[in-house]
Amino acid sequence: MERRLHPVTPLRRAWAPVAVIAGWAVHDPNQAQEQLTKLATTTLLLALAVAVTGGALYGFLTWWFTHFAVTDTELRIRTGLLFRRTAHIRLDRLQAVDVTQPLLARVAGVTKLKLDVIGTDKKDELAYLGEDEARVLRAELLARAAGFAPETAHEVGEAPVRQLLHVPAGKLAVSLVLTGATWGTLAAALVVPSLLWWATHSVWTVLATALPLLGAAGASSLGRFVSEYDWTVGESPDGLRIDHGLLDRTHETVPPGRVQTVRIVEPLLWRRRGWVRVELDVAGSANSVLVPVAPREVAESMIARVLPGVTVPTPLSRPPRRAGWCVPFWWRGYGLAVTDTVFVARHGLLRRSLSLVPHAKVQSVRLKQGPWARFKRLADVHVDTGANKTVTARLRDADEAAELLESQADRSQTGRREARPDRWMA
Repeated sequence: MERRLHPVTPLRRAWAPVAVIAGWAVHDPNQAQEQLTKLATTTLLLALAVAVTGGALYGFLTWWFTHFAVTDTELRIRTGLLFRRTAHIRLDRLQAVDVTQPLLARVAGVTKLKLDVIGTDKKDELAYLGEDEARVLRAELLARAAGFAPETAHEVGEAPVRQLLHVPAGKLAVSLVLTGATWGTLAAALVVPSLLWWATHSVWTVLATALPLLGAAGASSLGRFVSEYDWTVGESPDGLRIDHGLLDRTHETVPPGRVQTVRIVEPLLWRRRGWVRVELDVAGSANSVLVPVAPREVAESMIARVLPGVTVPTPLSRPPRRAGWCVPFWWRGYGLAVTDTVFVARHGLLRRSLSLVPHAKVQSVRLKQGPWARFKRLADVHVDTGANKTVTARLRDADEAAELLESQADRSQTGRREARPDRWMA
């Protein structure tokens, strides 16, 4: 049985015609000003009324011609006013159903469902639904994706959640202040305008340079704080659930078995406090952060939840000393370890990044040598994952790299054979 979206949805789409007019005015402001000065006040008011009415009509019609239905095998979404589009989303290919609530949507009591489907880059979405309807529909879709029969999926309900981690706002703020990118942008905002003032003595040139740099530094830190505020990770039978956001609330799910790579990022100024950041590469999903900041032991316990049976190996082997002829000094930041479960590579001295790739997620292995590296009998080993990402072990001994190239293929084949099923609630 087909259903429509929440009646408040037309307000979301009514701004499109107005945005077209605003875009034309911003694109050519001189011509827009000339055209507006030629019009009388009555004409301007009439044009404004037509634009508002047209936007309201467009929003209503797009809402009226949008339907969705859950069948025995798929979620079907029909959209389009002039050109019709029907999306058939197979429930057994559904890997995540994320809930997003922008600020105005929270005020209106509605929410958006974003659907992650295996094999697709673009997310289909249902925007907007009432909060209760969205919660019930999400639980039903996840139950159907887990293999429950249609007649029993309604009875399963939403899986219980056990909280594992909560990042305090104070710790998040301190971590952003100690991020090197923020200090680098602030330093540029002080040094570059000073040099320009010394060279030009033009106040406008200094302001035109300093304000964007200061804005970039503030936006990067403030934007991340707003996005990662109240970060909470919980465990449920359908995967790890992540809730975050100060203004726009987002409820994401890390799908089981779909994590391709885990990265432990350790900025320089975090090391005295023992803090790290954990990032993810998830196949077919935009979820990229698991833990924005946490002590290393807590972060490693979270990694064990995402990759069961995996521990972070220490220490890692460095490249041979002759690698310094290829990358002076920075070669000390490279490292490699291979365990029974993961391929591990590290790079960076000031901002360390440790990547863990389960053997079952390795799609291909490549060996690469430049002329100078070949002369020094060194090689890079590239491991490609299912998320279209590559993890590289830099400047390894050529014989070691050749052996790793052959052995990694066997490990990957064994890992895929023994991997746990990528099923909800399995």
